[in-house]
Amino acid sequence: MLNAPPPKNRVSSSLQLPPGPWATVLDCLCERFPHIARAEWLGRMARGLVLDDSGNAVGAETPHRAELKIRYFREVANEVPIPFTETILYADANIVVVDKPHFLPVTPSGPYVQQTLLARLVERLDNPELSPLHRIDRVTAGLVLFSAKASNRAQYHALFRERTVSKRYEAIAPALPEQVFPLVRRSRLEHGAPFFRMREVEGMANAETHVHVLERGATYWRYALSPVTGKQHQLRVHMAALGAPIVNDDFYPTLDKQAADDFSRPLQLLAAALAFVDPVSGKEMRFASALGLQGAELLRA
Repeated sequence: MLNAPPPKNRVSSSLQLPPGPWATVLDCLCERFPHIARAEWLGRMARGLVLDDSGNAVGAETPHRAELKIRYFREVANEVPIPFTETILYADANIVVVDKPHFLPVTPSGPYVQQTLLARLVERLDNPELSPLHRIDRVTAGLVLFSAKASNRAQYHALFRERTVSKRYEAIAPALPEQVFPLVRRSRLEHGAPFFRMREVEGMANAETHVHVLERGATYWRYALSPVTGKQHQLRVHMAALGAPIVNDDFYPTLDKQAADDFSRPLQLLAAALAFVDPVSGKEMRFASALGLQGAELLRA
């Protein structure tokens, strides 16, 4: 096999090949990803977009081998541009802190590859080692922390695993005058139907959110939300369950008809603050989003 340098400033996905009866890597990929045509995999291989973990090009005749690690570069035809720009708030040799706009995914998925925060930052900072240490929903705006190099990434991942990172969100949602604040919402969250929605079910709680009121209007309030756990859609599900679904939420409490993004109606949820002790430098790090919530005018309506 010939060495094939990876495309510059392109985000790749990784896969460790499972054991199986396939004669070639191509056969394995076609069965594992049935939604991707064989001709598309052949095209990617011809352009050097499928590599093994040594940087060698994987071709149509490359033999399948269990546990072989490969990297492949996704492509999406006519990818829809996201007309909002991220802001780098802080960067050093180890971490990057970014204000993500609404509608921009953190990492490639589905119809988004280049129009993602990770892909934009890899190109902007010329650093293919960048990796997000946590994620926020595509429709949520605010702070995202990235690791800038692989050698000490595990130390930063431990912050989230051990829950020593303080995260605070802000949301605009209907008033809850019957509730006593601050309050704590604990429940068990599991995947529902469709698969991308979460739901509360009976059982031991696996999700916890602390809710405070920052500002009161006649109909809507501005809330501070502090998640203790990090379940998918946790804040959105918990607020909807309390009777105060976040403004412009198309998923909760009911799923609205899926359509193209309406950039004039962003979800009124913001990852507003992030604090932790840097495990490498030992410094206390605190960051605040410079973004705001458009729905703030609802408080004065």
